[in-house]
Amino acid sequence: MARPPSRRPGYDRKAQYGLFAGYVVAVSGAAVGLLLIVVAMFDPTGFAAIRSTAGEITRPISATMRQLVSGVGTVDEQIVAYFRAGSQNVGLRRQVDANRTRLIEAAAIEQENLRLKKLLKLVEDEDGEVVAARLISSSSSSSRRMARLNAGKSQGAYAGMPVRAPEGLIGRIQTAGPNTAEVLLLTDSQSIVPVRRAKDNIAAICTGLDDGSLEIRSLNAGNNPFKPGDIMVTSGTGGLYRPNIPVAIIVRVEGDKSIAAPLANPARVEAVIVQRPFEATVTRPAAPAPADEAAPAAPVAP
Repeated sequence: MARPPSRRPGYDRKAQYGLFAGYVVAVSGAAVGLLLIVVAMFDPTGFAAIRSTAGEITRPISATMRQLVSGVGTVDEQIVAYFRAGSQNVGLRRQVDANRTRLIEAAAIEQENLRLKKLLKLVEDEDGEVVAARLISSSSSSSRRMARLNAGKSQGAYAGMPVRAPEGLIGRIQTAGPNTAEVLLLTDSQSIVPVRRAKDNIAAICTGLDDGSLEIRSLNAGNNPFKPGDIMVTSGTGGLYRPNIPVAIIVRVEGDKSIAAPLANPARVEAVIVQRPFEATVTRPAAPAPADEAAPAAPVAP
């Protein structure tokens, strides 16, 4: 059996100094520890001061080690988050798109609620029976300006009834079926509406031009008193249309005629009301008094 090697360093001075230093450090550490135990037992106040001083001295080292340990502990979380960043970005983009769609829908609903509130106020302010309906489509023919209403005879909508929106006049019903009706729009060339200027009651005739605009002509031939910005409303002349319904605004003047735009655009209007034809009340002159009830004649002087 081989003899185990000797633990002695032999004649190597460096090894001897290292071994000696290790002994010194061990003995010193044991002595310091024993001293601290004795101080802690017999002088707690002094031991607390020593511990506080040691804490202040080792604070930077402790803070550095704490950050290092925390960083190493979150390495796995950072690696997982890095590989999951792509899928998370895709999910966030989808959520942003969905929220954008909801915002657009909310804005559209808000605008529709505003229009319906205006229509409700209009129905409450109108006298007589009215039918609330919606414009559901327009005519496919470019030569006519027509729209379809989702109300007909079953709902009380008949041919000849005016159709208006909160913004102004739309037109009149030309034909009516059981549950739908065809509306002749103001912009059709067969639509003729008596109007007047709102500020001074100058009468005129409004005719459609089949291109989305209207022609306004004064009843006084050769005289065009209108100018851009004038608001035209129905005059009530001839019946059918109630007076003071907004019709159009004049955009330009061309000689003895004016070109106007309808205030109620059928392309942007959904909810409308159907009114009964307007019947102007005619004031009849009072009947003459009977002969026997006539005032006696004044006496003639002799």
